[in-house]
Amino acid sequence: MCNRYISPEDAEIERFWEVGRRNPVPFWKPDIFPRALGPFVRSAADSGRELIVGQWGLIPWFAKTPKLSFSTNNARFEGIESKASFKRSWQQGKRCIIPAWSFDEPCWESGRNVWWTFRRSDGLPWGLAGIWNAWTDPETGEIVESYTMLTINADNHPLMSRMHKPDPKLAADQQDKRSVIPIEFSDVDTWLNGSTEEAAALARVPPADVFDASPTNQP
Repeated sequence: MCNRYISPEDAEIERFWEVGRRNPVPFWKPDIFPRALGPFVRSAADSGRELIVGQWGLIPWFAKTPKLSFSTNNARFEGIESKASFKRSWQQGKRCIIPAWSFDEPCWESGRNVWWTFRRSDGLPWGLAGIWNAWTDPETGEIVESYTMLTINADNHPLMSRMHKPDPKLAADQQDKRSVIPIEFSDVDTWLNGSTEEAAALARVPPADVFDASPTNQP
């Protein structure tokens, strides 16, 4: 699970993901934590792409208030079709790209929490898989944008399986270690506009050599 990442600036996002025009979006801080505002890219009505700013923590359609009592900043891909908070966005094709220069994960191999930072080895930004929702406040009519970051099992991945605190009650091959789901630039259109089946085929963890990972604040 990811609980903090660094976002590119709006001009960098627009240029790299070919948003096509400057979008009137609110300001966001580059270091993004759950329930903070963050940018995401989704399909636009004119068949292009648009840059949206919303809450990192998806507000489901059935919510009575945008202030949720449970966490929705990450969503397990394996249960996306059945989880009440996320299934409608997935079924309706509300998929998005979450831009990130880096993201952080905890490593417990030393017996304590050591934060690691993950960048791309090619120096490009990550485009992380997400889904979004536009929730309407029943009292005011205000539309509140929000999104969640998808994760997938990484128990067999040589790098991502090393992250997160192991559960001593579970065997090594049953830990359900999680990874974010990077979407390559060449697959962005398929992720945003393809069928549910086509998008699901992109839900995987890339090879370890795609990652440039090290303990935070160390080279």
